[in-house]
Amino acid sequence: MNNTLERYNALRALVKSNFSAHTQQMVDHALLFADEKLQGAVRYNSAPLLDHGVAVAHIVVEEIGLGRNSTIAAIIHDVVRIAIQESSPALDELLNTIRQEYGEETLGIAVALAKISDIKLKASKEQASDFRDMIVSYSEDPRVILIKLADRLEVMRSLDIFPERKRRKKSWESLNLYAQIAHKLGLYSIKSELEDLSLKYLEPDMYNHIIEELKESEQERMTFIEEFLRPVRKLLDDDGIKYHIKSRTKSVYSIFQKMRKQKVDFKGVYDIFALRIIIDCPPEREKAQCWTVYSHVTSLYTPNTERMRDWISIPKSNGYESLHATVLGSEGRWVEVQIRTERMDEVAERGIAAHWRYKGVKQGGMGAEAWLGRLRELLEDTTSESIAQRFEAKASGEIFVFTPSGDIRKLPEGATVLDFAFDIHTSLGGICVGGKVGGRVVPIKEQLHNGDICEVLTRKDQTPKADWLNHCITQKARNRIRAYLREQKQKHARMGREELERKLKNWKLDVTIDEAVAYLCKHFKIKRGNELYVAIADQKIEISQIKDILQHWLSGAADEERRLAAQEVEERKARLREERGDETATRGDALVIDEKINNIEYKLGKCCNPIKGDDIFGFITINAGITIHRTDCPNARRMRERYPYRVMAARWRDGVQGAFRVTIGISAADIPGLATTIMDTASKELKLAVRGINFTPKGDGSVSAQLSVEVTGANIVDMLLHSMRRIKGIKNVYRIN
Repeated sequence: MNNTLERYNALRALVKSNFSAHTQQMVDHALLFADEKLQGAVRYNSAPLLDHGVAVAHIVVEEIGLGRNSTIAAIIHDVVRIAIQESSPALDELLNTIRQEYGEETLGIAVALAKISDIKLKASKEQASDFRDMIVSYSEDPRVILIKLADRLEVMRSLDIFPERKRRKKSWESLNLYAQIAHKLGLYSIKSELEDLSLKYLEPDMYNHIIEELKESEQERMTFIEEFLRPVRKLLDDDGIKYHIKSRTKSVYSIFQKMRKQKVDFKGVYDIFALRIIIDCPPEREKAQCWTVYSHVTSLYTPNTERMRDWISIPKSNGYESLHATVLGSEGRWVEVQIRTERMDEVAERGIAAHWRYKGVKQGGMGAEAWLGRLRELLEDTTSESIAQRFEAKASGEIFVFTPSGDIRKLPEGATVLDFAFDIHTSLGGICVGGKVGGRVVPIKEQLHNGDICEVLTRKDQTPKADWLNHCITQKARNRIRAYLREQKQKHARMGREELERKLKNWKLDVTIDEAVAYLCKHFKIKRGNELYVAIADQKIEISQIKDILQHWLSGAADEERRLAAQEVEERKARLREERGDETATRGDALVIDEKINNIEYKLGKCCNPIKGDDIFGFITINAGITIHRTDCPNARRMRERYPYRVMAARWRDGVQGAFRVTIGISAADIPGLATTIMDTASKELKLAVRGINFTPKGDGSVSAQLSVEVTGANIVDMLLHSMRRIKGIKNVYRIN
């Protein structure tokens, strides 16, 4: 026992100097507990695995400044991780022991750390952001992400003991994931160290080259800095300005980035170091004194005005304040000088600025970026209330699910296997029959959870069903299911219409397809012809039944039915006119529209483009005479309600001649020769003048098109729509204007 405690005296001394005697006793107890549970577990260099937990705890206390529960969680986190990974039969007993000995908070932190450690990250820059978000999503307690950063820092400091194959992977993760999180938290020293250590293993030759160059040039840099600052100090002292000066050398990784970005060697990076003049002055004099110092520096050395940065007048979005001047020193060497006050420097150094752009984020369901910003704010709060108590929301509202190959997909909470399948690819979602999660087969409606590995199970003959809409929540999945159902309905409608047309031809009944459909819809109480066609295709209405109905209708026995039907139609039209407020019909003669359409007295409305045969009305404008609109114009209702006294009846003169431009919309499958068929139907079959046609691919194997033609009246438009619907591949045709 004593040997174990003596081995970790450095941590115990640190705890003693920062915490109470009671906390020190609990830490000692945790050390002995972890040592017992980790007996025989060693690192790659054969040292006890507990060495890692203790080193992490040391970083947690000394470099991050967390408290007792965090320290203990860092010590025992490997105990929990191994027990969870091995699915130990005594897992529940172990967790209960930790709960009783160290508290619920400590247990929660340790379990969350184990979950993060179990994430199998795939080295992919495209998915790095999602992986960062996922790591944050596991951290319901904000201390978890901080301890994980400490954990990763210790691993990188000890990376030499790891096998070569693991070094590059952990370096990539540290550079692209953990360093980015540290940056957002304002933990800049940890961020820089992670970047430098990652570079050491990812680009060893370049790392060693930069280190050697820095060593060789160190004395020369110090001499240059001293000579550069001598006249600056004299001017500042003479002016009575209170200040101190810091010099810093760029991190190895920053220098590497400069060399790569600017495509220069080490000597081509002119801002290897920067000088920082930090002023001690009251808040009300900050700006004035910063600019005074700036004027002194630029009076001694020529400034590069293009590289001047004023973040005092207008601070950065993250709250950063400073003046940056790049000046030409002796030997033709450029030097960056940063000028700021003690307050500004403290904010920049400690990272408090990192949270400001997230202020005002509503609690609950905040994203990972806002979560990190909120955590930064909590870290800077020096009140006695614990971080965990003050933290009001985690990065919730989304989950992260892995494919078997290691790709990660970000989904909303509550997403199912079906959502996951459609998120991977719409074609995969369409043939999904279930999934395999955690080694067990689950249905398509199974909800997924953070960190699940899901394999999609498919069957070639599977197709989307209407009830699938009850088993998914993502818009992508719902839109694709609805689109498929629409396509199927349209397909069935075409099949039903073709079958009805074929049968009518065989039966040799004296009735057109449109007349038959109108009567059958009335008979079966169906609102639209498409619904009738679908019912025929799905065999919900038998063809033999249709034949009997039509024969009865045409036999003369249904004359009275037709008379009553015609009467009903007229009554319906009368009611519609009344509902529309078509009072102008009783005002006397209607305005008659003839071929003198260009008369100044009236013109056709551009909003609805009326043509001969359309039901129309006139609207008296203030300055432009009378405008003619269709009765179903989008603006008709507003005009009738607001200006009933300016509305007048209108009709087309019998026999009026003229050419009207009409645009129709087309939705169709993207098949070869479609444009030619459409043009031939309009120009050759119907003898219409085509004025334009354009196609827009939709990306799902279909296209939308707009066809502009000249017609003599609305009846020609009906013929055109009818002809277009018969073209193979066309799903929907409608008049635009």
